[in-house]
Amino acid sequence: MGKGVAITGMGIISAIGNNVAENFTSLTSNKIGISKISQIDTIHKDDIMVGEIGETNTQLEQRLDIAENQWSRTVLIGTVAAQEALAEAGISDINEVRTGFISGTTVGGMDKSEQYFYDYPENPSVRQHITGLHAGDSTNKIAKHLGLKESFVTTISTACSSSANTIMLGARMIQSGQLDRVIVGGTDSLSKFTINGFKTLMILSDTYNTPFDNDRKGLNLGEAAAYLVLESDAMVEKNKKNVLGYVKGYGNANDAFHQTASSENGDGAVLAMEKALQVAGMKPEDIDYINAHGTATPNNDLSEGRALIRVFDKKVPHFSSTKAFTGHTLAAAGAVEAVYSVLALQNDTIFPNLNFKTPMQEFGICPVTELKKKKLGTVLSNSFGFGGNCSTLIFSKEA
Repeated sequence: MGKGVAITGMGIISAIGNNVAENFTSLTSNKIGISKISQIDTIHKDDIMVGEIGETNTQLEQRLDIAENQWSRTVLIGTVAAQEALAEAGISDINEVRTGFISGTTVGGMDKSEQYFYDYPENPSVRQHITGLHAGDSTNKIAKHLGLKESFVTTISTACSSSANTIMLGARMIQSGQLDRVIVGGTDSLSKFTINGFKTLMILSDTYNTPFDNDRKGLNLGEAAAYLVLESDAMVEKNKKNVLGYVKGYGNANDAFHQTASSENGDGAVLAMEKALQVAGMKPEDIDYINAHGTATPNNDLSEGRALIRVFDKKVPHFSSTKAFTGHTLAAAGAVEAVYSVLALQNDTIFPNLNFKTPMQEFGICPVTELKKKKLGTVLSNSFGFGGNCSTLIFSKEA
């Protein structure tokens, strides 16, 4: 790969904070965002726990100065995160150079579509909430609000690896000279559709999720949005940009094992990690910390753990899953954890894998369970989606 692609701005909103600083404070003080459902009227609200963003739609609309009830929650939180990323990157004229916007989502505008589904036949005035269902609608609305004109705008929806894949595509487009700058990431809000779907799969926990614990019961769904600004070397040098970190490597693979389950031996995960290391020009021993996918489902943690052992042999680096803080934020997860990976690099800090008590009986590796200070030069981050779509990103301090 040669030199990495520079990260010059980041933005995030999640269950543990409304911006990057608040998220970092929560990660370093064990402040979790998992609770009973409060903002969705679902029959399952007393059965499961989720990671909800604290602000209501009305509060988000007021923050963005948006007309009431025009956008889905996915668009609202995505716009908040994207604006923060642009602000940190110091971008005042978004159209001054070739700029792209690549966004990942799974549910799109589902929260509003399900709300108005039965009203639409008799009330055409709510049509925008029906047509706003598809994934690309949220991307287009965010891009328009940011002021992007005649730019490259596209959506990736590969389940839980979606926003990791936006980062990979954005980096490749900068390296190939097609773009000078690209905003990459993802956004997903909670909806009845998501809750019902995962409930049917019987992989939701009724308590706090416990990644890599032998007695794990399942995942907590979460909602979040996160975006990163990637820029070329020429842009960094021209504008003397402050660089937060670099996208050094990336890999994507599909194990084609099952519609929703990962290979028990982690075949897709192994391929993705090996590809990312190859692109970065690194060896397994060059990785200092792994932000694991770690959803706390029986299948995923077994698959990922075995994959880590296969790639790193008996020298698996320090690893942890941050999903015990935020819940599993689906399409946004890769970007959320990309932000966390860069924060880890900037602060030489490994975030704890909360709620872990009992090592898994299938293997001997265990996650980091307490906040740990360690000099970090590289962080590997995994994101694995339904359908076997597995993605790995490698971030570094140096290009």
